[in-house]
Amino acid sequence: MTGMIVTGHGSFATGITSGLKLLAGEPVHYESVDFLPEDSVEVLTGKLKEAADRLADCRDLIVYADLTGGSPFNVSIRMKMEGEKPMEVVGGANLPMILDGYLAREGAGDAQALAQSALAAGREAIVWFQASEEADDDEYEE
Repeated sequence: MTGMIVTGHGSFATGITSGLKLLAGEPVHYESVDFLPEDSVEVLTGKLKEAADRLADCRDLIVYADLTGGSPFNVSIRMKMEGEKPMEVVGGANLPMILDGYLAREGAGDAQALAQSALAAGREAIVWFQASEEADDDEYEE
């Protein structure tokens, strides 16, 4: 099974995990790592490595980070480049993306296929609601 790590600034990871628990129950083979205001990048690195170690029985890992280019994303990329275990890193994570990834893990094959599926789910879940004055019904735009 692919192990999942969700990370981000502040309490992003625990917040997303709270939503995931409501929708899918208590997650397994899953870790959340917050990058708190008092944490240095070195502390974050340690937290992420410890989370990956707790998922040692997983064949590969996927890391979902809140902000592409932010410290949680960058540290995760460095971990991927170190190559200790096959890993994919996805930035710009949202709850629909993480829920899709969590539910699709068993049938997805590997972390790379899971990342592709999660990106599609994340994009599809982003809509802009506009009330159209010209139409009788409200419209969603992607």
